[in-house]
Amino acid sequence: QVQLVESGGGLVQAGGSLRLSCAASRRTLSNYHMGWFRQAPGKERESVSAINWSGGSLYYTDSVKGRFTIFRDNAKNTVYLQMNSLKPEDTAVYYCAAAPRPSAFTDWKLYNYWGQGTQVTVSS
Repeated sequence: QVQLVESGGGLVQAGGSLRLSCAASRRTLSNYHMGWFRQAPGKERESVSAINWSGGSLYYTDSVKGRFTIFRDNAKNTVYLQMNSLKPEDTAVYYCAAAPRPSAFTDWKLYNYWGQGTQVTVSS
């Protein structure tokens, strides 16, 4: 079972940047597709970005395309989400999650290992 710990959240002004990190333990991260999800107050959790096990395939939801970048360092067992040009509507708790290979890396129901979440607040 893989354990995930997010870090890097915080309070930032609109237009600013944050980098989220998700460190994995107990399992080798290269055996998993990785995703970032977020949940804002009163809203359902949504998928934000995902990266397949090798880093060769990426997914971004439309609202973050061109602003967010997902990447992974399997040697460090860590996946990152670089968030630029942040907007108040990006405010949410951000979670990283893992889906085991083989699977489609955008099959969200297969993401069954979750971190505890990190708060991102963007002020206007």
